[in-house]
Amino acid sequence: MKAIFPGSFDPVTNGHLDIIKRSAAIFDEVFVVVLTNTAKKPMFSANERQSFIQKATEKIPNVKVLSKEADLTVNVAQTLKAQVIIRSVRNTQDLEFEQNIAAMNKELAPKIETLILLTDPKYAFLSSTLVKEVARFKGELGNLVPPIVQAALSEK
Repeated sequence: MKAIFPGSFDPVTNGHLDIIKRSAAIFDEVFVVVLTNTAKKPMFSANERQSFIQKATEKIPNVKVLSKEADLTVNVAQTLKAQVIIRSVRNTQDLEFEQNIAAMNKELAPKIETLILLTDPKYAFLSSTLVKEVARFKGELGNLVPPIVQAALSEK
């Protein structure tokens, strides 16, 4: 069975990586798909974000990383013949938001299921937005992001 884990991943965090690893243990093939979030202005290009995830997941054989900047998640899932869209939630606000996305995706592609994974409690506070804020003020990122992202944030 194939699944996709879509997101903007700007940048990928250790919380994202935890969801990717857990998904890879459930599904035969997991496509991590870097998509455009029109509500955000990214710090890193789609190619950079894709590269960060590829490096961070290179030892997980059933994970593939793609970038589809201008497409709907369900279209990407259908193209890849994925049966499941993986989403994650940290809190009740995330859950409400994800329920709406899942309902829209079900309307657009009734045969594709959404699987929502609860974030590991040790990452419940973590977001790409907070990571960028910590980096901006030269805070410690070692437990928040993979080393390749930490280096890239230091350069920015």
